[in-house]
Amino acid sequence: MALLITDECINCDVCEPECPNEAIYLGEQIYEIDPHKCTECVGHFDEPQCVQVCPVSCIPVNPAFVEDKETLWQKYRRLQTQGSAAVAPTPST
Repeated sequence: MALLITDECINCDVCEPECPNEAIYLGEQIYEIDPHKCTECVGHFDEPQCVQVCPVSCIPVNPAFVEDKETLWQKYRRLQTQGSAAVAPTPST
C-alpha cells in the first residue's frame, strides 16, 4: 500500500528528506506522495520513515493503492533497477 498525506499536513518539511524513494514532494498546497514510488520504506526500513517523523500524524495508507508486502518488494526492486540504470556509466569508445 502506498501512503498518502492528508490535508492536516502543516508543511513542516520533515517527511520529504526522510523518504528513501524520493516519493514525497511539495504539491500545490501540501506535501504529496507519488504512489508509484512509495514502498512504505520496504527494502529500506522496517517502518515508513515519513510516518515516524510526522508531528501531526497525517500520513495514512492510501486506500486507492492497496498493495501487499510482495507487491511493495517488487516495486522496491523495480525502483532500484531504474535508479541504477539511470546512474550507470556509459562505456567509453
